[in-house]
Amino acid sequence: MAEKVLETSVRQENTTAVIELKGEIDKFSESALNRAYAEATAAKPSNVLLNFKSVEYINSTGIALIVSLMAQARKSGVKFIAAGLSDHYMEIFKITRLSDFMTIYPDEASALKGK
Repeated sequence: MAEKVLETSVRQENTTAVIELKGEIDKFSESALNRAYAEATAAKPSNVLLNFKSVEYINSTGIALIVSLMAQARKSGVKFIAAGLSDHYMEIFKITRLSDFMTIYPDEASALKGK
């Protein structure tokens, strides 16, 4: 089975760095996530928004990678935000208590408005 490599893109929206994610978040995603996070935080944003709208799959290693990014954000005083999670992954974020440590919005537009 061919691996679906995680694709990332980063852009600034005022004081928020948006990291768009596409594909699968698993053990093969670490370097892509770390590069995107480094690019996103280079301009010292107040917030980092992970947009999961185009994410097809996240496994336990992927969750651990997200936790690692969240820890980096917390250490540097950056607010961590998520948007676009499917109902399935929203439930997983609740079960794993990730939702206790980040604000989650239904979509990017809501996240950027803070509503």
